[in-house]
Amino acid sequence: MYIRNHTSEDGTVLLKLFHDTVRNVNIRDYSQEQVEAWAPINFDLARWESRVKNYKIFVAEDSKGIAGFAELDANGHIDCFYVHHERQGHGVGRLLIESVEQEALNQELSKIFAEVSITAKPFFEHSGFIVLTEQQVEIRGQKLTNFRMEKQL
Repeated sequence: MYIRNHTSEDGTVLLKLFHDTVRNVNIRDYSQEQVEAWAPINFDLARWESRVKNYKIFVAEDSKGIAGFAELDANGHIDCFYVHHERQGHGVGRLLIESVEQEALNQELSKIFAEVSITAKPFFEHSGFIVLTEQQVEIRGQKLTNFRMEKQL
């Protein structure tokens, strides 16, 4: 497994990985209606790619293909952090978070932060993040619980 930078050819694969992860993993903690709002079938690829123009995106890949990705904004915000639903529990997330942290240190950031799902909260806590607040967010008419978390570097 290695971490590489995102390329323009990755968009379709990352969108599918996001969609499949939410639909297969986050369904444990959210209703069918919530995951369908979060990861709709008709999510527009152009919209997906346009939102990440200023992000540093790390892609975890091996001989089996892309196993996960993480997006870091210049202010230390981790927007997306997803590991393929069939590759969870194999160290992919650890490699991604280490890459995010190293990049943040290289940018001389003092902290990184994210809005983390119920499902991802234990991973982020194990990685040294603390919960700042629990919040309710609305996505396409559905309210979802998540947690604003941060880690001091």
